[in-house]
Amino acid sequence: MKAIVITQPGGPEVLQLAYRPKPQCEAHEVLIKVMAAGINRPDVFQRKGNYPPPAGASIDIPGLEIAGTVAEVGSAITRWKTGDKICALVAGGGYAEYCKAPEGQCLPVPRNLNYPEAASLPETFFTVWSNVFDRGALQPGESLLVHGGSSGIGVTAIQMAKALGSIVYVTAGSDEKCSFCEQLGADKAINYKTADFKDEIKALTKGKGVNVILDMIGGDYMPGNIDSLAIEGRLVMINAMNGREVQLDLGKVMAKRLIITGSMLRSREVAFKAAIAKNLEQKIWPLIESGAIKPVIYQIFNAEDAAAAHQLMESSEHTGKIVLSFKH
Repeated sequence: MKAIVITQPGGPEVLQLAYRPKPQCEAHEVLIKVMAAGINRPDVFQRKGNYPPPAGASIDIPGLEIAGTVAEVGSAITRWKTGDKICALVAGGGYAEYCKAPEGQCLPVPRNLNYPEAASLPETFFTVWSNVFDRGALQPGESLLVHGGSSGIGVTAIQMAKALGSIVYVTAGSDEKCSFCEQLGADKAINYKTADFKDEIKALTKGKGVNVILDMIGGDYMPGNIDSLAIEGRLVMINAMNGREVQLDLGKVMAKRLIITGSMLRSREVAFKAAIAKNLEQKIWPLIESGAIKPVIYQIFNAEDAAAAHQLMESSEHTGKIVLSFKH
């Protein structure tokens, strides 16, 4: 099969088209004929040599989310059959014509979506559900602040939280991105280059603060995050793009009874991801099929142009998801 491989750690140009053996699925896995694969920040980190894949995942073929048709099923598969249209969260290997996935991490392609749209869902939807609703315990009527509102994670968090009845604030790096986030449903988008998000949140919430913050920035955002949380607020970390070392006022944490948590999804066990998939299918997939939540795709690249897709990802010029398309 054709695959886009990391020839050595480095810049986008190290992604090259190559041939690899077609994966063999185990008893509880399906083999998917990949029509489209989503691009995510962890793919960039892996390409640079900074994010080794978990045991058993492809070392040189990146890609964490795919959509396509079932090509083969393992001997213990009960739900899926050959030809079914599915999308899946995978631990790696998504940038290829074929990729295997555990049965529980697969979801049906929503009836109203095409393959690139379906491929843009798993990584961000699993991540947002797990971190905002499971770890962050966001409830209807509560408020959420998302840093990086125009990112793939951001556009998913905005739509999911709004659809489930929460107030959503975001930060973004330009007036255009802020406008985009508000059109998507954010109650207020803050341009972090021209305003201090801490001051803006204080004004927006009349000094109360927000209930949950989803942060992928870390570093110097920590003091502002702590100041922006309400009593009993929850801060959920999913990345640390500005650095892992932070300054933390423990007095404020104790006085406000805050919870600071975080997670990495890729290395979690299959059963954990399967439980998220079940929640998504029951609670979120109907909202996608009704049009209440929509995939937001910025650009689709042919698979052989993966290097250009990574360049775009690193430029942060995009609003929404970047997807690779495979021709068979």
